[in-house]
Amino acid sequence: MSSSTRRRRIVRTAVGLAAVLVLSVAGAGAWFYHRLDSNITTFDAGGVATERPPAPVPVTPGASVPVNVLVLGSDTRDDGNADLGGGEEGVGHSDTAILLHVYADHKHAVGVSIPRDALVTIPSCKLPSGRWTEPRTNQMFNSAFTIGEFPQGNPACTQNTVEALTGLRIDHTIVVDFKGVAAMTEAINGVDVCVPNDVNSHNIKLRKGMQKLSGQPAVDYLRARYGFGDNSDIGRMKRQQAFLSAMISKIQGQGFSLPTLLPLADAATRSLTVDEGLGTAMKLVDFAQSLQSIKLADITFVTTPWRFAGDRVALVHPDVDTLWKLLREDRTLDGQSTGQVGDPTAASASPSASAVPAASPTALSPEQAAVPITVVNGVGTPGLAGKGAEAVRARGFQNVALDATSGSRLRTEIAYDPAFRTTADQLLLLFPQARSVEEPGAGGIIVTLGRDYHPAAATKLDATGSPVGPTTGSTAGATAGPGSGATATPGGVPTGIAENARGADTDPCANLTFG
Repeated sequence: MSSSTRRRRIVRTAVGLAAVLVLSVAGAGAWFYHRLDSNITTFDAGGVATERPPAPVPVTPGASVPVNVLVLGSDTRDDGNADLGGGEEGVGHSDTAILLHVYADHKHAVGVSIPRDALVTIPSCKLPSGRWTEPRTNQMFNSAFTIGEFPQGNPACTQNTVEALTGLRIDHTIVVDFKGVAAMTEAINGVDVCVPNDVNSHNIKLRKGMQKLSGQPAVDYLRARYGFGDNSDIGRMKRQQAFLSAMISKIQGQGFSLPTLLPLADAATRSLTVDEGLGTAMKLVDFAQSLQSIKLADITFVTTPWRFAGDRVALVHPDVDTLWKLLREDRTLDGQSTGQVGDPTAASASPSASAVPAASPTALSPEQAAVPITVVNGVGTPGLAGKGAEAVRARGFQNVALDATSGSRLRTEIAYDPAFRTTADQLLLLFPQARSVEEPGAGGIIVTLGRDYHPAAATKLDATGSPVGPTTGSTAGATAGPGSGATATPGGVPTGIAENARGADTDPCANLTFG
C-alpha cells in the first residue's frame, strides 16, 4: 500500500470518527432536550382572558420591548409536595406572586411582590366545565389560583387578575411548587441566605445567621411565617425577595452557559407549570439567556404599596396606581425611561402625564431647601457622611450638617418631623433603600446612613468630611437602574413605593422581618 493511500485512509477514518462523534453529541443533546420537554407541564391558554391590556408599542419598528413574567409559588401538597410542605393533599394557593418586569433595554428589571392577602377584583375566569365565572370583588388575591379547583391550580385566572389589576400584559406565567424550589436549589449547590433569628415553629427549624440552604431547608425558609417578626406574610415576602436575589447572584456567578443552565432546567422542569410560550426546554433556556445582561445592582424588588385592612391587606392608592403606570411606560422607579416604548394606555390618560420632564435638583421650593438636614454616618466608614451630604446638597438642599457618629446600622433611615413629610419624600429619591420614620419634635430631618448606602463615586473630602472643590451635580446612587433615585417621576416617587423597595444587591441580612 502506498503512503498516499494510507494517508487518504487515515483521513477518511478521522473524518468518519469525527462525524460519529458529532452525531453522538447531537443525539445526546437531542435526547436530553426531549427529556426536558417531556418534564414540562403547560396550562391551557384557553383560560387566558380574550380582553387583555395591549402589548407595548416600540417607538421604532424592530426596537426591543419590555417583557412581563408572572412567577407564582404554589403551596399544593399534591404530587409528592406533602413530603416537603406537610399537610394534606389538595389544590394549592399562590402564596407567592412576583411580577417581573424586564425593561426594554434588557439591562434592568423590577420584581413586584403582590401580597397574597391583598383584596382585589378577580375577573371572569374559566372553569373545568368551560363556563366562565362572574367577576368577584373584594377577594383575596391568592384565591384566584383556586377557582375551578383544577388539580394543578388555575394560573390563567391569576394571570387574568394581575392583568386587570395592573394594566400590564403578561407575556409568560411560571408556577413553581415545593419540589421545584428544592430541586433548583440543589442543582446550583445551594443558596447563601441570612436567617434573622433562630426559628423552631410549625415544624420548621432554622438557625440564625448566614448559611447555604438547599432542598428542604430552602423550602422551609421561603415558607416560614411564624417565628419572624409579627408572623405576617409581609415579612415573608421580604425574605423571599432576599432569597431570589441570592439565587440570581449564584446563577450569574456560575454563568449562563448551557452546562450551567441545562442541569438547572432539568431540575426546574420536573416541577414547573408554564404557559405554552415557554413550553419547551429551548424556550426556557433562551429566555434565561436573554436576561444575562442584567446586573444584580440593576434589579430592584418592590412590594405593592399596602396597608393592613383587618386580617387582610389593602393596596394603597394612588401609590400603587403610580407603580403600575411607571411599568406600563417602561420607566424605572425613579422615573427614567428606556425611550423604546410608550404607555399603551396613554391615549386614555392625561395627555401631559408622560410628557412632563422628571423633576430636577433645582425644583425644591425655598422652604424645602432651607429645612435643616443632618447626615449621620451610621456605619463608621471614613467620609461616608460627607459623601451623603454631598448628594443632599447636589439635590438643592442648603441647610446640611454632618454627624460622624459611627455604628453598625444595616439600613439607611430618614427620620423626619411631621411638618417636613414632603421634604422627606424628596430625600427618599436620593436614598430609595431607606426606611422613613416619623419622629415628632425632631425639628428637621436626620438621614442616618447604613451599610446599604453606596456612594456613586469617590469624592475628595476635607478634614471635617466635607467635599473639596466643585461638585458635578450628580447624586449618590444615581444610575439608570430601577430605584436608583437620581431624579423624581412627575410629581415625585410616592413614599409607599420607595419604602417598600429593596435592591437585589442589598445587604442580605438587612430588612428581613416586619413588625
